[in-house]
Formats: sequence, structure tokens, C-alpha cells
Amino acid sequence: MAAVFLVTLYEYSPLFYISVVSLCFVVTAAMVLGWFGFDVPVILRSSDEAESILPTPEKQMVQVTNPFALEMTYGLASVTDGVSLRPCCLEPCVLSCFWGCEVSALQAALQVHQHRLRLSTPQHFQEALHLRYHHCQSFPIGSADRDERHTQIPAEQGITDLGPLPRECYPLVAVLTLAEPEARDAYNIVASVTVIHVPDDIYSLSARVLFQYLLTSQGNMYDLKPLFMSAGSGGLSGPSDSEQSTQTSEPNEETNRVEQNPVLEEGEKEREGNEEGEDWSEGRGRDCVVCQNAEVNRVLLPCRHACVCDSCVSRFQHCPICRAFVLESFTLTQTSATEQ
Repeated sequence: MAAVFLVTLYEYSPLFYISVVSLCFVVTAAMVLGWFGFDVPVILRSSDEAESILPTPEKQMVQVTNPFALEMTYGLASVTDGVSLRPCCLEPCVLSCFWGCEVSALQAALQVHQHRLRLSTPQHFQEALHLRYHHCQSFPIGSADRDERHTQIPAEQGITDLGPLPRECYPLVAVLTLAEPEARDAYNIVASVTVIHVPDDIYSLSARVLFQYLLTSQGNMYDLKPLFMSAGSGGLSGPSDSEQSTQTSEPNEETNRVEQNPVLEEGEKEREGNEEGEDWSEGRGRDCVVCQNAEVNRVLLPCRHACVCDSCVSRFQHCPICRAFVLESFTLTQTSATEQ
């Protein structure tokens, strides 16, 4: 019966021809788009699609030593009560806290570092900011010092908020610089600038790191960014998510309470501070989200998800976590994966 119906439709209806031609066109177009890497319905994909995917380009990186680390204590913090910070440095340093630093003043100071004066001492930062802040407080930090430092605006200044939104100043800018001239000559990174939001009477958003920059002795500036781990890999860390970079190198930073060893790579700067660094080095809880067997040792860009291993990274054009298109990747080695 069905055969008779098809024969009759073939002889008397032009819709049959139109349907056949349309179906052939759709299938052919889907195959061509799939060949060039565009998303197509799963039912139209070729079974050997994985074999035709081009390998993900690997970003070249150069490893350098970062002498600075700064951890914010996520307790009670406000403009009136102050903030507790825990620096962790490889060399003796100076922690300078600038309260109410104007946004334009900080940006101008960073431009000064890139084009003229290298900002490597607290005095350099004070001069570059032109006193456009409410209060400055400095703390000497030893190389083995892990104690918290509490900074706040003096009560006699009577500052309870930093003005209405949008604001023209950052609540707190914490700057770490090397204290000894010999250390400044030994390290390529000479200063760390951390912009911190602190709640006040007008804006009650909890305290958090907004941006974090590393300044080098060559006048370059790198923006630290977080690496995002899968849920079973200890979560994510690193609050900075801005995209300000002035040279074609980027560090991937995993910090240690004793030592901090970031990796610089071309284009942008990534940062992972990990609360379970021992699990990484011992291979526990760091399984690839695809094969669930090998350790996670690849970071996908530009989404910055660290979720796959060397064997699985070449099988995907899209991140298995967020489905973002993968432009390139870099290797996350055990030697650089440590604890913040």
C-alpha cells in the first residue's frame, strides 16, 4: 500500500521532487558545515568526526618566579572597621595600603610605570598617585612572615563611605614591593597591585579582590586571572577577571604558602590559587572530566577551564564544561600547581 502511494505521489505531485531536493540540500549543507567545524545536529554528524578535528593549538609559556602573594581574610570587613590581609613573600617586602585611591590616579600611575618611571618602591607609588587617596598605611613584611596585617582608615577622618555609585575611587589598593634593592635586581616582577572592594554604609557588597596586576622591571603589566576547576577538583580561586594586558605574555599563577611560581604565556594572564594543592600533586580528586582517569593538566582558552588531560584535549573543539569554542590551550604542570 505504501509503495502504491509513493508511486502515485511520484507521478502526479511536484511536491515529491521538491521534498527530495530539499532533503538532499539539508543533508549536504549539514555535512559541509560540520566539516568546517560549525555546530550541526547530532543526528547529522559523522561517526568519525573526532578523527577529523584539528588539534588544539598549544600556547607557548615561559616560567618565571613571582615573589609576591596576598591573601584577603574573608571575615568581617568594612570601610570603618578595616580589612585583614595576609601577605606571603619570598623576600622582605613592604605592604602599602592606599584607602580611597582615585580610579584615574591608579590608571595614570600604571601608565607611568609602562612609559616612564618604574614603580618598584612605595615612594614611587606615592609620587605617581599624587596623594589622590584618603589614607596610606605601610607594613614591613619579612620573607618568613605569615601574620595578618589589619589596615583601616583612622576614625578621626570620619569616613564611613566612599560616595554614591558609580564611584570615582577604589576602596582599597594594596601594593607589595620588594624592600631590598638587591632583590629588585634579582626578580623580573618588582611589584604587585591588588584592587580590593570593601563594603561601606552605601554599598554593602562583601569584600573581594577586583583586580590584581603584576609589574615587571621592563615596564610591563600583567593582569592575573582565575583558572576555573571542575566541581570535583577543588573549586576555583582568584577573583580577578579583567582583561588588561600590555604585552604578549601571560602568567598562569598557582601560589604556595611558602613559594609562588607563576607561568607567563602570550596574550593574557591566568591565575589559580588552590586550597587543595596537595591533592593536585598527589593526583587525588583531579580527574579529567572526559575520561575520568588521567589527571587534569590542560587549561582551555579563552574560557580558562582546567578540566581535561593531554589525551582528551585534542578530541574537542568546544569546552566540555561551558561549550565555549576552544582557541588554544596550555599545559598545567605539577611543578607549578601549588597552594595559596
